[in-house]
Amino acid sequence: MNAQPQLGWIGLGNMGNPMSGRLLEAGYPVVVYNRSKDKEEALRAAGATTADSPAAVVQQADVVFLMVSDDQAVRDLFAGPDGLLQAQASGKLLINMSTVSPGISEEMANLSQQKGHTYLDAPVSGSVKQAETGQLVIMVGGDEQAFQQAQPLFEHLGKLALHLGPTGSGNRAKLAINTLLGFYTQGLAETFLFAQQHGLKLEDMQTIIANGAMGNVFSKIKGEAIMAENYQAAFALKHLAKDLRLAKAEGLNTPLGEVVHDTFQQAEPALGEEDVIAIMKHLQG
Repeated sequence: MNAQPQLGWIGLGNMGNPMSGRLLEAGYPVVVYNRSKDKEEALRAAGATTADSPAAVVQQADVVFLMVSDDQAVRDLFAGPDGLLQAQASGKLLINMSTVSPGISEEMANLSQQKGHTYLDAPVSGSVKQAETGQLVIMVGGDEQAFQQAQPLFEHLGKLALHLGPTGSGNRAKLAINTLLGFYTQGLAETFLFAQQHGLKLEDMQTIIANGAMGNVFSKIKGEAIMAENYQAAFALKHLAKDLRLAKAEGLNTPLGEVVHDTFQQAEPALGEEDVIAIMKHLQG
């Protein structure tokens, strides 16, 4: 990798926008692509250039990051008519930071290799605030030498980047940590619901949690959201429901795993666009 590689970023959602912005702030030239072109404007104003297609991004960039919603979006961006792998280019590093299945990473890694590219799966743990401040945890699967090449870039995006093994390892780690997120979310909601049903003040319950061994940043933020009845999505419930489906497809069948999977699938039709802690509303009935 050159000292100052040209970077590409595809997918400018709630997470992709601040993450690509951090790379711009670090002085890297960045070319961006998003299907909704209005989302490119803030980055263009910050100094990014724009491309008309994923193929155009990979022609211009040495390293291309992707952060999109699901397996189908990944497949379209790689193998679609104007996809990354349609460009007359080789030798690029393609880093997929989306939360998707290990299978799609293995498939795209094989296709990328056939075109002379290297693929890393590198999903993240953290939400918008951590993306804005570079405090994400990055879980990486794929070639270790490619990981070492990408490490200086990861340092601008997260507080920790770990190489976990071959392709798909990052995806599996992300599904594991988001299963724990499901446990935490439903557990916190059930704790508040139980307290409420027995006449306890939610403010007192929040104080007890915050000052005990179970207190953490998540319980603080989501406890405050429950008390304020603020369910605006920082991490939409539909995304966690999707992640739990992926985990189940990978073999999640433990007692708690089954329960939290089913609860979020049931809640998704009505509450999918709200924050994960809106599971409280589902449990209240």
